[in-house]
Amino acid sequence: MKSFFKNVLANIVAIAILCVVFFFFFIIMIAFGSMSNEKSVSVKKNSVLTINLKTDIIDSPTEEQQSIFIMNKKNTSVLIYDVLQAVKKAKTDDNIKGISIEVDNLNAGITQIDDLRAAIQDFKKSGKFVYAYGNTVSQSSYYLGSVADQYYLNPSGGIELKGLSTEVTFFKDFAEKYGIGIEVIRHGKFKSAVEPFLRNDISPENKEQLSTLLNDIWGNTASKIASSRKMDAAQFKTVVDSLYGMIPDQSLQYKLADKLIQKTEYDQMIRTKLSLKEDDKLNKISLTKYIDSFSDKDKSGEKVAVLYASGSINNGDEYSDIYSDKYIEYIKDLQDDKKVKAVVLRINSPGGSANASDEILFELQQLKKKKPLVVSFGDYAASGGYYIAMAADKIYSEPNTLTGSIGVFGVLPYFKELANRNGVRSDIVATNANAAYYSSLNGLTPYGVNVMTRSVEGTYKRFVHFVTQNRKKSFEDIDAIGGGRVWSGTRAKQIGLVDELGSLEDAVKFAAQKAGLKSYNVSSYPKSKTSFEQIFEDLNEDDISARVIKNKIGKANYEIFQQMTDQKLKSEVKMEMPYQIKIN
Repeated sequence: MKSFFKNVLANIVAIAILCVVFFFFFIIMIAFGSMSNEKSVSVKKNSVLTINLKTDIIDSPTEEQQSIFIMNKKNTSVLIYDVLQAVKKAKTDDNIKGISIEVDNLNAGITQIDDLRAAIQDFKKSGKFVYAYGNTVSQSSYYLGSVADQYYLNPSGGIELKGLSTEVTFFKDFAEKYGIGIEVIRHGKFKSAVEPFLRNDISPENKEQLSTLLNDIWGNTASKIASSRKMDAAQFKTVVDSLYGMIPDQSLQYKLADKLIQKTEYDQMIRTKLSLKEDDKLNKISLTKYIDSFSDKDKSGEKVAVLYASGSINNGDEYSDIYSDKYIEYIKDLQDDKKVKAVVLRINSPGGSANASDEILFELQQLKKKKPLVVSFGDYAASGGYYIAMAADKIYSEPNTLTGSIGVFGVLPYFKELANRNGVRSDIVATNANAAYYSSLNGLTPYGVNVMTRSVEGTYKRFVHFVTQNRKKSFEDIDAIGGGRVWSGTRAKQIGLVDELGSLEDAVKFAAQKAGLKSYNVSSYPKSKTSFEQIFEDLNEDDISARVIKNKIGKANYEIFQQMTDQKLKSEVKMEMPYQIKIN
């Protein structure tokens, strides 16, 4: 028996040693991988810059996922600012002869596609070719690809060109059926984030704002596609309404594609364009590798800092999304950095916690006292995302940015009827009159409703106050276009919610000009995490299970799951937009 326990102990020790050895081997392999990624990339003659399925275009370093829990990730992520710089450089690079767009499903936001499309349009002025090829092509991918000189489609492929729509799901009957009560307090008839809990159909106000928003965005998008494909508006509308792009022959017949060919034939066509011999290799270089070939590692000298604020706004100290404690650190660091002469805040956020938004706004106001602060909007600058922009010297929006949503709400679910149906009752013992103003079983007391209403109204007035200061308008002016309503960037410019329509690069140029800089570097904040940092953070996280769930069900579904289960999120007054719009 003694010998048996000895052998068991020896095996346990051996297994432990093997685990340690494997762990360090794993770390060393990642280190070598990182070192190999840092090797310089040379651009060969007769190269073609290729935009393919292996690249995710992101707005902020915080969107990049390098977790050890995502081992099957094949795509690389690249910042939209770097992508635009790459296309700009390729225009005058003698080694780059053209651009090939080869994407069926493009992982990028609507404003990112807008900017990339405009950059490629400018690239074409060089006289170099731009070709595109697709198999089964999503609407967003075709929007980008349609900018090409020629668009080629697989003979058995198709283009999902259908326009924009949104589907709103309602939970009022579901909640009543299962005995779930929901206390809703909001300011703004357009604050539709809470509408699914109050109604069984879409309100006239929400229908109005969604219709205006979708038509603004689709109008911008459709006019560019139609222009590139040399169609008039009426003809293009017929093509979209009839879903002609879904059928390859009709895609060709109605000018969505120029030729139906296989991918090998497409590559051979490019070879012919480059006058390559039979034994010559077709040199395609990806966006990420091309960026590595010229990116300036020397960030000395005077800087314009781009501080990315991407995702929902929360209290706390995490790297992903926008957590107030972490962002306050970033802002203070930029304020104290003598090399940073101006800051561009790039906002891509639907909002979130009112308290966290207020904390961030205050620190940005302190930063503005020392350095120029210019704001650039990405896909979203709504609710809390718009709120934190109110420290800006100047605001740039993209035409298709979802902007505004100046409104506030609070949602507190309770389960009294559900509990009663199942024989659950409760009694309360308290020290003070309103110690139990809210409970998960009984909901809000009448006095609790009164206090929460005052809280929401006070937060709304504070929101509008800061907007009136920045936009130089009266409370009545802002209230008339606020009320939770979301606008496109184009319309936001017309009604004075933003100063200019322009890209992130436009905002950077203005910030540099305002700081009096003639020569400067552009630095991104927060910095991307190294593989080592990400690994050790994963190992030390308490919410490993949350990461696994997020990876399994997807980011969008996880956000819904989080809203349903996170007690902290339920208890807060929110400045948040209720939906996202994507050109899928």
